[in-house]
Amino acid sequence: MGGRLCREELREEKKRSPTRDSLTSSEKVKRFIVKQFGYNVLSLARRGLKEMPDELWELLELEKLNLSLNNLKTVPPQLALLSNLVVLNLWGNQLSSLPPEIGQLSRLRVLFIYRNNLTEVPEELGACTQLEVLSVANNQLSSLPASLSNLSRLKKLNLSHNLIAHVPGCIYNMKTLVFLDLSCNHLENLAENIQTLVNLKILIVEGNNLHSLPKAVCFLTRLELLNLDFNDIKDVPQEMHQLLQLQKLACHPLDKGLHIIHNPLLKPVKEVLDGGLGALFNYLKAG
Repeated sequence: MGGRLCREELREEKKRSPTRDSLTSSEKVKRFIVKQFGYNVLSLARRGLKEMPDELWELLELEKLNLSLNNLKTVPPQLALLSNLVVLNLWGNQLSSLPPEIGQLSRLRVLFIYRNNLTEVPEELGACTQLEVLSVANNQLSSLPASLSNLSRLKKLNLSHNLIAHVPGCIYNMKTLVFLDLSCNHLENLAENIQTLVNLKILIVEGNNLHSLPKAVCFLTRLELLNLDFNDIKDVPQEMHQLLQLQKLACHPLDKGLHIIHNPLLKPVKEVLDGGLGALFNYLKAG
């Protein structure tokens, strides 16, 4: 009456009207873009998305995009249009592959694609030479393409919880790595080439099938955390006393130091470890 809507009509109007979070045009998607530390950031995390909105491809100014924790199964080739992306977060979806066009994101520095269903990584990713952080943990990878040798700026690589039986050869060319997580794979050995990663501060290989540790690991003198727990290691190289940055035996997963006690260590190493890391190093030096 008098031009006013009754309550029932208001309810019906609300049902028909798009919600505040509906994504039906590029303008509506743009509303979610914020400026953070000088970057144009868009987060569409936890929105139940089954596919990427077409409107995304008009947002050429985007620098950080978060599409984590959705139900995405594919990434379209139009991703290449977002050429200004510096950070791309796709973790926690249902992706079984990545498009080769990802290699056109020449400014990309951080890529999170963990907890998906990836069985391989496209070789074109090797063209993203600005990458500094790459996490592909919790997938179904058994290897990495040789082209990733080109990631000469990569500092952090997480390959944990995959199906890797041999350390991918490309990793030995990533000389700038400071963090490498290969935990919970199917590794039975580490190649002597590991010594090329001279900048490593954190090396995590717990939960594999390692039977021994190569002497080459002992040349990684910048290591502050070396996690060897839950393997089949029975002895350690005499040269391990060179890893002076480890400083202590560690128990908590996040503690710096040497994690090794959860292995079937043989005498006398097992008994010596009761005296701490210093006792082990003294024993190895004397040997």
